[in-house]
Amino acid sequence: MVELVATTQDDRRGVVSTGSTTGAWEHARMALREKDLIDDEQVMLELHSHAKAVLWPFVLFLALVAAAVVTLLVSTNDTVTWMVLAVLAAVALAGVLWPWLRWRTHSYTVTSQRIAERSGIVTRVGRDIPLYRINTIAIEKDLVDRVLGCGTLVVTDATEKAGMMLYDVPRVDDVHRTIQQLLWRQDDGTDGGELPPTEPRRGGFRR
Repeated sequence: MVELVATTQDDRRGVVSTGSTTGAWEHARMALREKDLIDDEQVMLELHSHAKAVLWPFVLFLALVAAAVVTLLVSTNDTVTWMVLAVLAAVALAGVLWPWLRWRTHSYTVTSQRIAERSGIVTRVGRDIPLYRINTIAIEKDLVDRVLGCGTLVVTDATEKAGMMLYDVPRVDDVHRTIQQLLWRQDDGTDGGELPPTEPRRGGFRR
């Protein structure tokens, strides 16, 4: 899903906004917290991949629940019952809970200054791309993505590293549009260390 959080900008300033709010647990899953932001940096979008990423774990979960119910109904041996339930629980941990946690802890944050990727359940890893270094943002959508309204954003920057891939982004066209607007509005139009020497002058980021 896509979560739009802590946003005070309106659509005229290039930010997609909703009226939804998030709880304390949800804020704990943010890629960037308030203390991680630099001066005057604002969080615009908080992104998780589309729920289709956990479709098969969900199907597996339903199958495991059904198997557990059948076992409890038909088994007459307590030892066998507990052994089967233990196996089902182990499969649930590996095939359902673990993929779900990976999905929930892998997120992208778009701020007024950068795109940040964070992932990892125990050890957190991440990568940031400053907006002023971004060269292109491409959209990739297959047939299923078009039906679900999601897609992959390919962000390339002015370095030799591989581009950042934002997989299965919900409402990908809206997110792409928001990032493009930020690219054109976050610069102050000078070369005072904020823009590459060849960067064209543009209007400043209007708050």
